[in-house]
Amino acid sequence: MASLRKAKCYRTVKRAYTRKSKYKKKGYIKAVPTIKVVKFDIGNLKKKFRNEISLYSKEKIQVRENALESARLIINRKLNKVLGASNFHLKVRLYPHHALRENKMLTGAGADRMQTGMQRAFGKVIGSAAQVKKNQRIFSIYVNNKDVVAARAALKGAVHRLPCKCGIVDSKV
Repeated sequence: MASLRKAKCYRTVKRAYTRKSKYKKKGYIKAVPTIKVVKFDIGNLKKKFRNEISLYSKEKIQVRENALESARLIINRKLNKVLGASNFHLKVRLYPHHALRENKMLTGAGADRMQTGMQRAFGKVIGSAAQVKKNQRIFSIYVNNKDVVAARAALKGAVHRLPCKCGIVDSKV
């Protein structure tokens, strides 16, 4: 099973690197794994709500897809438990489009004959991440006036799953 690297390896926002090669086909990422974020809109999508509670990032950072999915699950579980499935609308505002690559290095006996080291180190895609700007919204929950406290509590629970400092802001729709 493939191991998951630490989040600090991919925290800083970088421009997508394009490999420049004599051969055109070697300059592109061939395949990107499917995104782990299952749903981007959850709850009652047709009902009109009065309040919007949003979780936003206080810094410029990359958020990996597994962190987004983990935070989404926490929020959805808490809202379903407290409010029920039809009394909120949760919207994931980020899409993890940035491909994360890794050049795996072999160790042990015979490893020197099996790889080229850093000679052509473009790397294989191991996942994807969303690039977040400062003060950009990550999640939004739409609820009515009486459910604002429950929505704020659900977003506070998701802050611990994200690799950045976050804030919560309320607004009327």
